[in-house]
Amino acid sequence: MGSTTDISRLPPSGVSVIVVGAGFAGLTAAIECDRKGHSVILFDKSPALKPLGDIISFGQNSSRFFAKWPGVKEAIDPIIHKSEEFHFHDWRGKFVTTQSFSAEHKAWGPRVNGHRGEIHQVLIQHVLDRGIDFQLGRNIVDYFETDSHAGVRAADGETFTADVVLAAEGVRSRGRRLVLGFEDQPQPSGYAVYRTWYPSTQLLQNPLTKHLVEHGDSHNGWIGKDIHFLAAAIKDGKEMSWVCTHKDDGDIEENWQYPGDVDTVLKVLEGWDPVVLELVKATPPDRLFDYKLVFRDPLPTFISPKARTALIGDAAHPFLPTSIQGASQAMEDGVVLAACLDKAGGKQKVQEAVRVWEKMRYDRVHRIQKTGVTTREMWHKADWDAIWKNPESLHLAREKWILDFDAEQDAYESYERVRDGLSSARS
Repeated sequence: MGSTTDISRLPPSGVSVIVVGAGFAGLTAAIECDRKGHSVILFDKSPALKPLGDIISFGQNSSRFFAKWPGVKEAIDPIIHKSEEFHFHDWRGKFVTTQSFSAEHKAWGPRVNGHRGEIHQVLIQHVLDRGIDFQLGRNIVDYFETDSHAGVRAADGETFTADVVLAAEGVRSRGRRLVLGFEDQPQPSGYAVYRTWYPSTQLLQNPLTKHLVEHGDSHNGWIGKDIHFLAAAIKDGKEMSWVCTHKDDGDIEENWQYPGDVDTVLKVLEGWDPVVLELVKATPPDRLFDYKLVFRDPLPTFISPKARTALIGDAAHPFLPTSIQGASQAMEDGVVLAACLDKAGGKQKVQEAVRVWEKMRYDRVHRIQKTGVTTREMWHKADWDAIWKNPESLHLAREKWILDFDAEQDAYESYERVRDGLSSARS
């Protein structure tokens, strides 16, 4: 990581910000608010943040931010996925098509795919390097606001106030009640995902899986009825991550992560390509997790009545994994909000900045959310007669309006226009 002497920030803005939740939305918001000269406190309820999870993807629209934070890109580069091709197969193992990422896509910037926990740790270290007030073990149980400030109350009864509060602790955020005025419940999506990440030593010794790891990083997908299975070898083939999205009608709770079971996964994949089955069999039992995919109805607003509290990331707009944009949009939220607070010009304009931020983000986020459903339906309800005639129809959409987009630049360039449009609408 870069030294603290490499870290630059704008002069103090006089704006104070509380960020609740140290996921990618909260970390980005804290870093960018500090970079813009705002005073930041970051809370997370976990007493320690360990490098947990599996593969995560950042599109070019968000990976560009890593390069703006001293030392972050350099720390991430050695640990990310290097394959430039994605190979599609049907569920039986028959090769269908290869999607290569073209020179045009590369011109938009780098794609970043890697271990969620490892990339998360890099950002945490950058928060610490910046000297941001980062308090772990703070369980925030309530949000409140007045015309002049917003605040949070911790489980131990201590309260904290600031000019603006950003709720970034996911779909269970207590900030949602302040924004919506009521408690809303998550809904089952009808799907779940088995996920894992483990060393590929055993795979290298297995004739059926050796080709996935012996030549370095690789990326493969198998598509079947209401199931898709994606496998990525990473770190020069030394580690393997796979995910299996499938129909699931089980009950959900707010905490939807459970230990997975290899035998259960094998039953879900009965009759599938032996390569896929060997990947599952090689999975260490303690490395397999079962995630129930949930959704919430689109919110009518991301901000509180007095515009001093904003929901960001999954707290505002949970994404399906097939969008490949959940983390990217969470990061865009934080970047744009920090920029709006800067552009507004001081603490007297915080509420204006929050309202402009919501207008900038609302339609873009919801348009991108829909791509997750589109991709899932394209794969899970595939017409194979049509696919064999046009194999490229399975390819992931790489849309310029999503990926070739600088959210920070756009916020500075469009701020006045969006602000004036809001003023006209209210008059």
